[in-house]
Amino acid sequence: MNEIIYAGKHLLTYNVSPHKHRSWEFIYCTSGEGQMVFEDYTMPYQTGDVVIIPPLVSHHNESKQGFTNIHLNMRGASLPIRTPTLIRDDSNHFILDAFTAAFYHFGADPGKQSALLAAYANLIVFQLLANLEAPKRSAVVEEIERTIILNYPDESFELERYLRSLPFNYDYLRKLFKSEVGQTPLRFLNDTRLQAAAERLDGGLKEQLSISEIAHLCGFHEPLYFSRVFRAKFGLSPQQYQNRPRESEEDAPDRESIKLPV
Repeated sequence: MNEIIYAGKHLLTYNVSPHKHRSWEFIYCTSGEGQMVFEDYTMPYQTGDVVIIPPLVSHHNESKQGFTNIHLNMRGASLPIRTPTLIRDDSNHFILDAFTAAFYHFGADPGKQSALLAAYANLIVFQLLANLEAPKRSAVVEEIERTIILNYPDESFELERYLRSLPFNYDYLRKLFKSEVGQTPLRFLNDTRLQAAAERLDGGLKEQLSISEIAHLCGFHEPLYFSRVFRAKFGLSPQQYQNRPRESEEDAPDRESIKLPV
């Protein structure tokens, strides 16, 4: 799909408060340096780096010396990543050229905007894919990730029992998984379930499923617990998320983003 729905710039900035987006966010640091702060870790960046943030990942941006950037919000980015990722532009600055052009055409002639933005969205995604060097994960981490993805809808899936069944020390596995994936296995399981629930809730009334039914289909045994952790992650109850006005969310980044308390 790769659809750019917003393009903006930060002039010299030192801090961006906590928030998350319902779309993908791509941030190209054009000068300075700083760090993106996520729930469990920080990601240092510098001039020439692109930070890719998947939908609904809370983050904030901070810098002592200040930074400038071009940032894009994109719906349906076709990238094979699940966690925030940093990519370095090459010496020719081709990615910067594409970001600059996308920013220009987003604010240019509306009659030409759609086709050009679609072309630049695809170009940016293809360039990022070409530069993407996913760190090689150990075989056991890949096995754990695959098992979680296959079993997350099952309410009876016992993650701890599964981890202890593997021929490795339990604490070692937790630390190894977090170091390679960026989350503990439990957080990864919960986030996978919550993301699946959010996607079902986004279907509105099309599926004709109750909140409780969606909770069970996504691996949550207790609907009340599901509602509590869903609100903690998305800032809305499942009912509020399902009934939110879709159209206004996509008009501007302030409407499609979710501000978080500092």
